[in-house]
Amino acid sequence: MVRIHVKAAAAEAEEQQFLYSCSCDSSIADLADAILEIYNLQAWIQALCVHVRQYLLTDAFRENCAGVADVLDRTLSEAGTYASKEQVLHQRFLSSHFLRDHIQTIEKEVKIARSRGLPESNTQITTFTPELHKDVQLIWAGKELSRGKRLCDYIGGNEKTKITIKLKLGCEDLENRMVTNVQEGC
Repeated sequence: MVRIHVKAAAAEAEEQQFLYSCSCDSSIADLADAILEIYNLQAWIQALCVHVRQYLLTDAFRENCAGVADVLDRTLSEAGTYASKEQVLHQRFLSSHFLRDHIQTIEKEVKIARSRGLPESNTQITTFTPELHKDVQLIWAGKELSRGKRLCDYIGGNEKTKITIKLKLGCEDLENRMVTNVQEGC
């Protein structure tokens, strides 16, 4: 299996790193879809952890329902740890299946907290809607990987290859151009 270290191309997305493995015969289109799914799920877990800790795990709720708050906090810590870039340091691959499982666990614990007295108005958690970027680019060695090819067309047939791919979403280039135009006074 080819080991792929995926990094987000955007400077502000430094936390968005993970390891992924696939066969060298994988198509670039399938690879891009799988990587984008994991990227979106990882971002969603990180956003959920921040949102729940900031808006739901208040001091008042911790005092009133200490046990439920502790379980919810532990669930958030486990999910946040699994979705963090620290997994790269420990050589652990991310899986969309386990990321989805962590999201469902967080949602389940929030429902339990609601039943134990967490006010409904404070628990507005939106459901996961993945960002679909049809113009996502996978960059390896300064070259864009073409969706019509296979990974082995770029790296050869060695299944023990380790590569780093930058994930560039199509909107990033547009945002960079907009910032440049605003700075230039256009």
